[in-house]
Amino acid sequence: MKNFEISVLDLAPVKQDKSIHDTFQDSLSLANHTENLNYKRFWLAEHHNMESIASSATTVLIGFIANGTKTIRVGSGGIMLPNHSSLIIAEQFGTLESLFPGRIDLGVGRAPGTDGLTAQALGRNPAIINQQFPRQILELQTYFSKDNSDALVRAIPGEGLDIPLYILGSSTDSAWLAAELGLPYAFAGHFAPEQMEMAFKIYREHFQPSEQLDKPYVMACVNGVAAETSEEAHKMSTTLFQAFINIIRNDRKPFAPPVDDMDNIWSPMEKSMVLQKLKYTLIGDQAEIEEKLKDFQEKFNVDELIINSHIYDHQKRLRSYGIFREAVNSLSEA
Repeated sequence: MKNFEISVLDLAPVKQDKSIHDTFQDSLSLANHTENLNYKRFWLAEHHNMESIASSATTVLIGFIANGTKTIRVGSGGIMLPNHSSLIIAEQFGTLESLFPGRIDLGVGRAPGTDGLTAQALGRNPAIINQQFPRQILELQTYFSKDNSDALVRAIPGEGLDIPLYILGSSTDSAWLAAELGLPYAFAGHFAPEQMEMAFKIYREHFQPSEQLDKPYVMACVNGVAAETSEEAHKMSTTLFQAFINIIRNDRKPFAPPVDDMDNIWSPMEKSMVLQKLKYTLIGDQAEIEEKLKDFQEKFNVDELIINSHIYDHQKRLRSYGIFREAVNSLSEA
């Protein structure tokens, strides 16, 4: 089993008893905590029209987190590129990289990050998404290139800056694209695990080296809930289960505190659906997390594991990331 990096995905989760201001302060606290634990990067994800997630202005939050930290890489996991002009994203991330040199990542995806009606309000054209997304990535690369200095349209700031691009996906479509463009590939195993194994296979087998990357770089995002005891971790995970139930029911209310018995909340069919979506969720005490990490890595052999953690109590969320760091350290020393 090869060693792997660990990173953070934060959705800026809004909890029932907290304001959005509190949410952002918790995100900064988590970033500081994981920076001290030597996590590699801290990514924020673009979502819209959801009471439970406050990361809609993703670029603004990246600046907030980067300004409040010193060394950890900060970026998007991701920017939903067809929601935006390529030039605007190039300028925004060029600004971020100029403010925080060597610390900014630009992860991009093609999904809307919201429902159909809101996607329409964002100005997306679903008929051209599959052609638009690859074209926009190439546009970003052009805007960031020094060779674009003679063009009539330039990204200032942005031009000539080393801002690494990452392709995000929740199906096999983006695996083909990441392989073709020779870019790092991050799969959304935290909500769409069904095609992760096949996506990684496609990416690795068809990877073409690029100026940014000479060999495949595989990243998997999973949900993680760790605690001092297995019993506590499983109770804490009921916040995550309730969040997925809300998605199934199209109820976007803020995250709920943990409960003693999920059977009072979900139906058998809903339970089956949630557990399928959370197939690779890592829940337990440190010993269990170590075993689950080992099994996961033996199966997927990733270069980096990105951990998303829906834990209601902020201090317990911080501790969960600490346990994951301890578990990874233990495995690397074994």
